[in-house]
Amino acid sequence: MLQISNTVSIPEHEIEMSAVRSQGAGGQNVNKVATAIHLRFDIVASSLPERYKERLLKLSDQRITKDGVIVIKAQEHRSQEQNREEALQRLQDLIKSAIAVVKLRKKSKPTRSSQRKRLDSKTKRSQIKSMRGKVTDE
Repeated sequence: MLQISNTVSIPEHEIEMSAVRSQGAGGQNVNKVATAIHLRFDIVASSLPERYKERLLKLSDQRITKDGVIVIKAQEHRSQEQNREEALQRLQDLIKSAIAVVKLRKKSKPTRSSQRKRLDSKTKRSQIKSMRGKVTDE
């Protein structure tokens, strides 16, 4: 079971994981051992609540296919077990980020006293600069 929140969890049979060979340099270990993990999770067919599914499908994330399948490849670590944990953690983080509610910003106005202070300081600065002009005898 992958625990998402206190009330929501994903059964292991809904998460499809397969071991594949890692990409890139790494010598003999990379060429022989399948340590990378390829995780697939079908959003539509899952037991997640509807609001979770809707939010996930609305995300514009490159890891989510057009068919609504999350594909994650973890190959950072040398051991298969660490990569499996990494893939599950990424899946959990993706789902949590989709359901996080962004707090709306309330528009605020500067207070009257702060406006007055700003204008007073501008007036003072203006007077200082006006005193820098050329002196003329009249």
